[in-house]
Amino acid sequence: MIPSITTPCWCAIPIPNGRGLLRRLLPILLTTLLLAGCGEVPQDAIRMGLSSAPANLDPRYATDASSSRINRLLYRQLVDFGESDRPIPSLADWQQLSSSHYRFTLRDKGRAFHNGRRLIAADVKATYQHILDPKNASPHRTSLAVIERVEALDEERVDFFLNRPDQLFPAYLAIGILPADLISAEHPFHNLPLGSGPFRFLEWPEEGRLAIERQRDGQRVEFLRVQDATVRVLKLLRGEIDMLQNDLPPELLGYLQEQQGVRIEQGRGSNFSYLGFNLQDEETGKLLVRRAVAHAIDRQAIIQYAMKGAAVTAEALLPPSHWAGGQGLAPYEHDPAKARQLLQQAGYDEANPLSLVYKTSSDPLRVRLATIIQSQLADAGIQVDLRSYDFATVYGDIKAGRFQMYSLAWVGIHTPDIFRYVFHSDSLPPDGANRGRYSNPEVDALIEQAETASDPVEQAGLYQQLQGLLLQELPYVPLWYENQVVVSRDDIQGYRLASDGNYDGLIYVERR
Repeated sequence: MIPSITTPCWCAIPIPNGRGLLRRLLPILLTTLLLAGCGEVPQDAIRMGLSSAPANLDPRYATDASSSRINRLLYRQLVDFGESDRPIPSLADWQQLSSSHYRFTLRDKGRAFHNGRRLIAADVKATYQHILDPKNASPHRTSLAVIERVEALDEERVDFFLNRPDQLFPAYLAIGILPADLISAEHPFHNLPLGSGPFRFLEWPEEGRLAIERQRDGQRVEFLRVQDATVRVLKLLRGEIDMLQNDLPPELLGYLQEQQGVRIEQGRGSNFSYLGFNLQDEETGKLLVRRAVAHAIDRQAIIQYAMKGAAVTAEALLPPSHWAGGQGLAPYEHDPAKARQLLQQAGYDEANPLSLVYKTSSDPLRVRLATIIQSQLADAGIQVDLRSYDFATVYGDIKAGRFQMYSLAWVGIHTPDIFRYVFHSDSLPPDGANRGRYSNPEVDALIEQAETASDPVEQAGLYQQLQGLLLQELPYVPLWYENQVVVSRDDIQGYRLASDGNYDGLIYVERR
């Protein structure tokens, strides 16, 4: 469960046939930069440009999106996710021996660490014991707190004993497995990773450049950090980068669509963008205020004109395609008059207007997003004090509860245990991500009931009921699920987009 600000943003909502100044200047800007030239780039590696570098290549500690996506390539995990995000075997099959006892039996595939040693049950035990030990301060410990103990029966079998029944449990075991002997030797996995995944680590000579090698054929893949989107596009056109995924504003995508030698693919995404509120605040703690905000935002106009249709509206954290996703939820339609009526009921009017502080990242794209929302809320009579900071600062404020309203996205969500982590009253920081300090006994009861439901149909129904209640209560205002986009040079083929934006397509990609 990875929090991230990944929503594409914009300068303004144009009329359908309008062209902005930036759009007109892009060809001139990029042509000028291209003429600057550079040395010839060797073609032995496939290079992917990233907006942010990975921070930690130890899956026991990684939480940022780039690190988690690269770690999936370097390490194998016990469990993965298939159709409708149901858990499926990866390294191991499993059986439920009782309501709180699961046995995992390792398969043959993926059992060789990159140093040649065979992966065994003791490695699984060592990986999860390290995460569960409080002194190691793993950020994943909270989500695995249901595990009471882990026992390796032999080299092939490992048992997990739970402190309470949880029918979702196998899906929690999607963390990469590390070798036990190197764990005990305190090997620096964060910058010298060693797993058993389809890629092995080669070098990380500087923060903005990481190289890995595909096991089956020796294909070298490099990740290059280029923070500025325009420069990333320039490097792609100049041949210094072969691929880009996401983090491109619509005007740059539009420009790329007109260029020869470039291929663009898009697919539906599952990453959930939202507005969050502080429920202990005098203003945003009022349900009428949150509903007014929801009615003030014109999501369809934003998606149609500013995002060029590259998203679909969201009404719940999990998309309808998910086995536990929200189904048939009634959206908050754009209705400024309704928003003003709700504000009046909450005690606000022209003489006493509602004023909110909205925190966002200082990234230019994020500021554009916040500016659009600020304008739409103003049209409904809500004054917004927009404050932007570097991401580390704004994220620190959010985790500490120093906010009224903010925007973020949940990235890479597969399991509905996210609802306990985000909305249960026992998950206030630092024990979870209930950063808005939301508390509702009915929501807590539904979460607990769904976790222990033995019938899959009943369990899915409970989660759908839960998401309907959350839509009424609005601790979050749902925004949209952003499309996944990959841009590549035309000699790159075989890449497969994933709805959560992972980099697994690099397993199949080839240079023609």
